[in-house]
Amino acid sequence: MTDAPRSFELLPGAAGSPLILHVPHSARTIPPDVRAGIVLGDAALERELDHITDAHTAELAAAAARRARVTPWRFVNRLSRLVVDPERFPDEREEMAAVGMGAVYTRTTHRERLRPAGTDPEPLLERYFRPYAAAMTRAVADRLAATGRAVILDVHSYPGEPLPYELHGDGPRPPVCLGTDPFHTPPGLLAAAREAFARCGETGLDSPFAGTYVPLEFYGRRAEVGALMVEIRRDTYMSEPGGPAGPGLARAAESLAALVDAVSR
Repeated sequence: MTDAPRSFELLPGAAGSPLILHVPHSARTIPPDVRAGIVLGDAALERELDHITDAHTAELAAAAARRARVTPWRFVNRLSRLVVDPERFPDEREEMAAVGMGAVYTRTTHRERLRPAGTDPEPLLERYFRPYAAAMTRAVADRLAATGRAVILDVHSYPGEPLPYELHGDGPRPPVCLGTDPFHTPPGLLAAAREAFARCGETGLDSPFAGTYVPLEFYGRRAEVGALMVEIRRDTYMSEPGGPAGPGLARAAESLAALVDAVSR
């Protein structure tokens, strides 16, 4: 999987579904030529992947899609976020660039060097980031054309204990963190998410991670595009870091399916 068109996958849902389950950080795959530009040894890279990967979230989204009454669409990144992070701003708007974790990471979760100093991000942005963004834009546009609206549910996870790269790691770390946007997250969507995930325990808002993903063509412009980030704390559904999933994964999938059903109605 080394060419950009195969670095992500759009899995079709029901023709009348406005929903896209977006899974950007679940994969560990790094193409060999990209691996050559990473300075970590193999063992250190595997440890970094354990920490940075939202493990099992693709399986979570797939299980939720199977349970939902109206099958949502799924847009899944098949490459590690260490290749590019498709959810970062590719410019000076990205606050995570301050810790070397913009669209192309140069530092690790523990703020160690990931790529050589002076690495030019442009080849990776051109090869992976822009095709991904264009495909996600098309997917949202297709839902708008088909249903008159689009709703992006970002499927993520986060560690039970803060990692050094986190800029806001001193806040609450509830079992479920809901990331919102003042323009793209309407109150009804947030209320539906709180109700759906109540079975998973406390739901928090925008801590330790805030915001949600909307393609730039629609960001701040099209209120018909709703968006919500769902962050499941990893110790509630898996062994950290990078271990197998446990019973909590099924519970989270049931909650996500309930949210899909509520939004579909």
